[in-house]
Amino acid sequence: MWSQIQNYFFDFILLIYGLIGDLGITIIVLTLLIRFILLPITHSSMKDAQKIKELQPEVEKLKIKHKGDSQALQAAQVELYKKYNVNPFAGCLPQIVQLVVLIFLYQTLVEFLAQSEVHGVQINPNFLWLNLGKPDPLYIIPFFAFLTQMFLSLMIVPGGEVRDVVPNNSKKKKLKEENKKEENMAEMAATMQKQMLFIMPVMTGVIALQFPSGLGVYWVVTTLFSIGQQYYLSGWGGVVSYSQRARQFIAGKLSNTQ
Repeated sequence: MWSQIQNYFFDFILLIYGLIGDLGITIIVLTLLIRFILLPITHSSMKDAQKIKELQPEVEKLKIKHKGDSQALQAAQVELYKKYNVNPFAGCLPQIVQLVVLIFLYQTLVEFLAQSEVHGVQINPNFLWLNLGKPDPLYIIPFFAFLTQMFLSLMIVPGGEVRDVVPNNSKKKKLKEENKKEENMAEMAATMQKQMLFIMPVMTGVIALQFPSGLGVYWVVTTLFSIGQQYYLSGWGGVVSYSQRARQFIAGKLSNTQ
């Protein structure tokens, strides 16, 4: 069963390769075709993920309101998601699909590129400075894999704004305590987001260092596609906030040296 599916996929790659005559361009075209085929699934899931991100302030309010009562909190969250017609697990689907496709493509490309001839067709693995069956000797593809994944992560992660549940000028002790709790929760969430912000791009870059560069080309192209898709859904997202902080940090450093 698996070998039969793989043979069909080989034939599909060879069809594109026969029309184009360049294996690198073939991988790029193949990647774009796969993304366009999966577009209805990933687009719907990314829209739900965006809605969940927008509802996060409301979720934080519910956590404070129902602190210590997990059943009431769960019921309130379900009601909130139902009200806005959101599936809280939908955001995981694009990553799962991406992982399955990546594993399949990796196994297929490794076997495909290991052969100088596939189904009677001579294969030239060279593309620009790359041998697509081997890791990039100049580390350019791993760098771009890291860079594009970092940019996508910045787009997806919120800017870390803190939203008050109650006014700061409240004189009531209880309300001040709730405000303090909310700030602590926001700080904890921001710390976790920053950790995840760097973990995924670094992992992507490290993996691309070891895998065949053909797979790295696939990853860069599919991430660029995701960046375009994410921009269509929510604009630049957290990129704007983080770029502003970076400019302020650099400006501060420069003013200190003067």
